[in-house]
Amino acid sequence: MDADGSFVGGLWLDALEQYRWLRYANNLCFIGSSCGFGLCVGIQKEWKQFIRCYSYAYAGRLGLEVDSGELKLIEKLMLMNKKIFAISVFLMAILAFIATVFHYPVHIQNALTRQPEAGFILEPSFWRIAFEPFLGLLLYFNRAFYAIGEFTMVLVWSLAIFFIYSLIFYFRKDSTVLKNRFLLNQLFNLVLLVGIWFSLFVLIIFIDLPNDRMVNKTSDWVLVTTHSHTEFSHDGLISEEGLLKWHQRNGFDAFFITDHSNHGATLKFVNACKGKEQEGEPVVFCGEEFSGSNHMSLLGLKSDFITRGQPDSAVIALARADGAAILVNHWFDGERKTLEHYQNLGVDGFEIENTATDKRYNREVYQRIRTFCESNHLIMNGGLDFHGYGSACTLWNAFNIPEWKSLSYDEKLDAITRIIKARDQSKLKVLLLNDRSYYDKKALFFSPLKTLFNYFRTLGFFQVLSWVCWIFLFAFLKSLSAKSTKKYSCQQVAASFGVLASLFLISLGLVYFGRIQHVAEFTKMYPEYGRLLLLAGFPFLVFSGTLAYFKIFKRYDNF
Repeated sequence: MDADGSFVGGLWLDALEQYRWLRYANNLCFIGSSCGFGLCVGIQKEWKQFIRCYSYAYAGRLGLEVDSGELKLIEKLMLMNKKIFAISVFLMAILAFIATVFHYPVHIQNALTRQPEAGFILEPSFWRIAFEPFLGLLLYFNRAFYAIGEFTMVLVWSLAIFFIYSLIFYFRKDSTVLKNRFLLNQLFNLVLLVGIWFSLFVLIIFIDLPNDRMVNKTSDWVLVTTHSHTEFSHDGLISEEGLLKWHQRNGFDAFFITDHSNHGATLKFVNACKGKEQEGEPVVFCGEEFSGSNHMSLLGLKSDFITRGQPDSAVIALARADGAAILVNHWFDGERKTLEHYQNLGVDGFEIENTATDKRYNREVYQRIRTFCESNHLIMNGGLDFHGYGSACTLWNAFNIPEWKSLSYDEKLDAITRIIKARDQSKLKVLLLNDRSYYDKKALFFSPLKTLFNYFRTLGFFQVLSWVCWIFLFAFLKSLSAKSTKKYSCQQVAASFGVLASLFLISLGLVYFGRIQHVAEFTKMYPEYGRLLLLAGFPFLVFSGTLAYFKIFKRYDNF
């Protein structure tokens, strides 16, 4: 050893380099801990022992003068890394415990028997599994029975927590100046909270998130939608081509377009598609949702005629003359006429389930319709009632039609309508995605907590694995940021998300306005929602952009 201690100094520098390498290796172990948890723990012990050896043995016992600040930094990083590791493992343990001990198997259920239906399975999309902590959770809230009410309760809970937090920390401030500054910052945070919540609400309701795809393993059953809408309905937000692709993504073999009080545009689209279906593409049929004393689906229309303003009996007579089957949709919505009224008109049956957002049948109405249909030989079907927004696909009508692929277009249409007209329930199953127990609106206040818990109960192996990877990825990034000189506050991060959220609102609003000219005489949704999104998006962009500028780029904490 040299007299000036250069040998020991060299060892110390090597120690620091090796520590940095071990720290990096340790963080990589975080990401792969689902496969090698024991290795991760071993590395933790190794570098802790390593630091003690080099920092104290060589620096202390050999009398080397070492910068105390460097040692304190190393010890601080060690403590922080240990804390991050412990939190990550704790979160994973809780997640795995809920998903295993309280597991709720997601399955396809027969709406009439309330039993799992064999032959139909769900396949989560690749993108959902890859981004499970984000897409999976949003999708689960989207599929809630009362999604709008439940997500509103999410805001209520968020505001309650926000105000409690603000009160606690307000009274902890020592001076009036600090208190006033804190209140100003919290006011900014409140605007960001509401703005980001609204953007997530729009994302959940109006964006088609990657849903689990239905896979039909049977040979004689085909999946059909009898109730769906396009932008040619006054409340539709999707093109006919978009609706066809949506049904293809969700595993359907066929679907009826049932726009409100018109079907001329649908006939043109159906005739343009007829006989030109690609492999795996669903067959599209013409229908209409007649809005008379109640809403009725006229299925299998072949000619154009006017229904608007006509009485129920006249429209039913026209539809029957055109060869259509007739079903009453979401009868409970208003209950303007009795069930017997529609039976006397000669309808074929009633929807027993409807999965449009916030239109779930309560069990009393469900049982009432079911008893009536079974007593009067009427068929029961399920109404998907998709409008281009709202709940993801959770309902399918399965028709028993052997040799479906070998049938011609007209034979396929005839096979479906014949089952409905014959009111043969044995050849029509209403299938529901079951990922939670049924509940009504009475307990909506606590529904966000229950929904969150139920979401973790439904996770499968690959979804849990996705959570593992993301948790340890965030732990890795957090450990890297610990030694960075640049620190970002929660408000800076929130302001950045606010900018992204406002750009999303503005972009969607512009898309809606771009569609107005094509269907101006039919839908009111594009101008109405386009205006709302732009009115919300532009002020929020100005606010969050200004806040981000001063907080991130100017580092002005007093703003």
